[in-house]
Amino acid sequence: MSDMLEIDGVYTAYDKADVLQGVSLAVKSGSITCLLGSNGSGKTTLVRSILGLTPARAGRIVFDGADITRIPTHRIIAAGIACIPEGRKVFPKLTVEENLRVGAYQETSEKVTQARMADIFRIYPRLAERRTQLAGTMSGGEQAMVSIGRGLMRAPKLLLIDEPSLGLSPRLVKENFDIIRRINERGITVLLVEQNVHQTLAISHHGFVLSKGRVATSGTPSELAVRKEVRDAYFA
Repeated sequence: MSDMLEIDGVYTAYDKADVLQGVSLAVKSGSITCLLGSNGSGKTTLVRSILGLTPARAGRIVFDGADITRIPTHRIIAAGIACIPEGRKVFPKLTVEENLRVGAYQETSEKVTQARMADIFRIYPRLAERRTQLAGTMSGGEQAMVSIGRGLMRAPKLLLIDEPSLGLSPRLVKENFDIIRRINERGITVLLVEQNVHQTLAISHHGFVLSKGRVATSGTPSELAVRKEVRDAYFA
């Protein structure tokens, strides 16, 4: 299995302080790879570096064989990466259908856009029922569906999902993780950034643990479940 995403010795700084300090990891094509770590470990900064929002000051980021380290964000998205941001961040004054269309803004074919939307409605029948409802009036769980659906409208090769369990009830967290697993089974590679250790390891194929801007350890879910570094990253 080849690498869809390679991160090699990445340093990323805000002002002059490095948040990421020589981070290296790889995401295999067709896998769910998780990135675990407590608040402040550098997880979201790494997502921002991959997307070019906070560019790495050193190191390389390679996606699908191409170096994307210093190219603009819109070109990174066009290359096949979609992001489900932390906190969902729907457009509250747009309808469900309008939010989904935003995800396909680079698609020129209305036929393709409609086909993708129909696919999202098969995954989330609730969204089909509420396609004309303003996203800002929906529950947190429903907004999570809109956010994931919007990302899938890009037909991405790689889906970055940042803290999908944030602010959701245990039942909705389980539903969301089941959806993520099913999305991966359709052939989409997933990089899952999370703090919810048990749910994340249950659906992942491989994982990395960030601590203070560095990769503390990596391994299969069964290996990570018993690692001291995992306990330290969450409970230190």
